Amino acid sequence: MSSALTDLFPHPIVQAPMAGGVSVPQLAAAVSEAGGLGFLAAGYKTADGMYQEIKQLRGLTSRPFGVNLFMPQPDYAEPAAVDVYAHQLAGEAAWYETELGDPDNGRDDGYDAKLAVLLDNPVPVVSFHFGVPSRDALDALRRAGTFTLVTATTADEARAVEQAGADAVIVQGVEAGGHQGTHRDIPENDGSGIGLLSLIAQVREAVRLPLVAAGGIMRGSQIAAVLAAGASAAQLGTAFLATPESGAQAVHKQALTNPLFSRTELTRAFSGRPARGLVNRFMREHGRYAPAAYPEIHHLTSPLRKAAAKAGDAQGMALWAGQGHRMARELPAGQLVEVLVAELAAARTASSGGGPR
Repeated sequence: MSSALTDLFPHPIVQAPMAGGVSVPQLAAAVSEAGGLGFLAAGYKTADGMYQEIKQLRGLTSRPFGVNLFMPQPDYAEPAAVDVYAHQLAGEAAWYETELGDPDNGRDDGYDAKLAVLLDNPVPVVSFHFGVPSRDALDALRRAGTFTLVTATTADEARAVEQAGADAVIVQGVEAGGHQGTHRDIPENDGSGIGLLSLIAQVREAVRLPLVAAGGIMRGSQIAAVLAAGASAAQLGTAFLATPESGAQAVHKQALTNPLFSRTELTRAFSGRPARGLVNRFMREHGRYAPAAYPEIHHLTSPLRKAAAKAGDAQGMALWAGQGHRMARELPAGQLVEVLVAELAAARTASSGGGPR
């Protein structure tokens, strides 16, 4: 691992930034205090909202942490397709007694304003999702003393990350919960995602950057596996979603291990971009009809998802989760880091021949 990253946190455990109110300051602080790297998710927040969370986190820990930004999205959407999907969702709006959202509620997620805040008030680590920032932006963050990571889901995307000048690449396997961080949303590629271990091997041969592995990791033995495959650290999201510090809705946390939700799928139903979640009624009824239109569909369904959460209706929520969701443990985040570190140590001992016979 790059020593610039190693020096920031003693354990090779990164808490994934989960947007939508999950990665709150309390969660990030608990992970960082335990020796991992906690992350805030700036996605869907205003620049000031992000800044206020950074201030709050700094009041909870003096340890390093990260902030994740969503890249602005190019205009791929077809308005007519969005209108058709809105018509299909009219029954959902009536059921939840709410209005559909405005699909034209912005495509850039306030990226420039957030980047300006992070340059004026530098944080230890910044990561990027849904694309590659400009070299100028990455260079400016480096001058500010910030370590930068960018998500990639293929070897070609990893090469683009390296060429842009990022410090490390987050290698996201298809097992990962939430949105796939593909640099371009190409519907023809739906269902062609690469498993994490295969992807690590491909990216390891394609770039010289340190790798942070993400996708379905729930146990210390899996962390050992991705480290052995060539990653420098593991990023875990779903594993931390169930912790008491997580800002996820209680019904979302409970659904992770509820036998009613036995599997996950990638779907465009809630946001218009492929994202992995627990299969529920909304996904089954609408997933096949959702167009490739992010963030338009995200804005359109936002009131529906909020109304379903308020009603405690898991069948209408975006229950983002990775493939390892049934292995979720309801442990405090700091204790979970300790358990993962112990499991990692045990796995390493076993692999070196020091385990029980």
